[in-house]
Amino acid sequence: MTILLGCIADDYTGATDLANTLVRQGMRTVQLFGPPPPGMIVPEAEAVVVALKSRTNPPAEAIAQSLAALEWLQGAGAEQFFFKYCSTFDSTPQGNIGPVAEALLDALKQDFTIACPAFPENGRTICYGYLFVGAQLLSESGMQDHPLTPMTDSSLVRLLAAQTRHDVGLVDHRTVAAGPDQVKAAFAALRAEGKYHAIVDALNDGDLLTIGSACADLKLITGGSGMALGLPENFRRAGKLSLDAVADQLPAVPGPAAVLSGSCSQATLAQVARMGQSRPSFQLDAIKLAAGEDQVGAALNWAIEQLPHGPPLIYASAAPEDVRAAQDRLGRAQAGELLEAAMAGIAKGLVAAGVRRLVVAGGETSGAVVQVLGVTGIRIGPQIDPGVPWTTTLGQPELALALKSGNFGAEDFFLKALDCAP
Repeated sequence: MTILLGCIADDYTGATDLANTLVRQGMRTVQLFGPPPPGMIVPEAEAVVVALKSRTNPPAEAIAQSLAALEWLQGAGAEQFFFKYCSTFDSTPQGNIGPVAEALLDALKQDFTIACPAFPENGRTICYGYLFVGAQLLSESGMQDHPLTPMTDSSLVRLLAAQTRHDVGLVDHRTVAAGPDQVKAAFAALRAEGKYHAIVDALNDGDLLTIGSACADLKLITGGSGMALGLPENFRRAGKLSLDAVADQLPAVPGPAAVLSGSCSQATLAQVARMGQSRPSFQLDAIKLAAGEDQVGAALNWAIEQLPHGPPLIYASAAPEDVRAAQDRLGRAQAGELLEAAMAGIAKGLVAAGVRRLVVAGGETSGAVVQVLGVTGIRIGPQIDPGVPWTTTLGQPELALALKSGNFGAEDFFLKALDCAP
């Protein structure tokens, strides 16, 4: 196969978010969970997103996984490459975003790229290099309490510079407002100064379209899914992408549905509370799991009893103080791993019981669920809320999956997703 845009994403829900953006701009898009195994048939598509579970891995592991994905995408003939990370720039203190970006630049024999995690549709904007979530700085948005990647600085220039070997520059919103030619000139000036990276401001979708146009000749682009908004048009102008392509069609997937939520973000907590008002729910507890209590079996038995009456909700989401209490008692890594493994086991049991449509909240939870179900790839369908589409799996059994980043979605997201399931 030959593809136009080859993408590498550092978590599963972020990959789906990116694929959703590309589909909405008319690019048929397939998402793979890691480079495909030998012999796997990948459907024809203009864009392929290779989803990794590398966001919180040690940098050396994240680099190795990303380079393997790049090698496959190069072999598939990709013309341009995109490294996708979260619109809240989630990274470990040692930093996976900078090291991976530089490894990809080296592998592609390039000396310049941009970093733009802006996603204005979901309230993520960048002004003078500072990342905002709505009207709040990143470090005051609730992300400072993230259990795995607490974000306590809002300056993307400082954050990226701490993770990279090369200097980081800034293209501010005034230059972006002046148009693509001025942005390209700013790139050239930074490159001449020896800077390998440029943080680029974006206040609205129009800015992203401008930046996308200015990136037409860059071999590697990095950013959030919003940054991909303007990339398909470059291929369309070059005559490589149809003007009237329909990219979001999915087959119907009949069968029972369920919701699994492992995210502890403020948005997901509100979604859990909203669904809990009208649907029965079951909460997992990391401390009880650590004590040997069979919560997986209990949750499964409970959910199977509920299925004839409608989709059940099983969640491990908890308020920040409860998360900290569990982490203090068990350790951050163990608490997360226990809950991920429990969610994976529940998902496997639900599918064995006939569930064919799953809504999954949280990047780590989605990764665990996809892996235990043996899903190798998905087709991207229509959007539910900004950044979250319905998808269907490649291979058998065919499942419908909605993989939601923790911070995404309106308060009624779970109910809305279930209402419009394929």
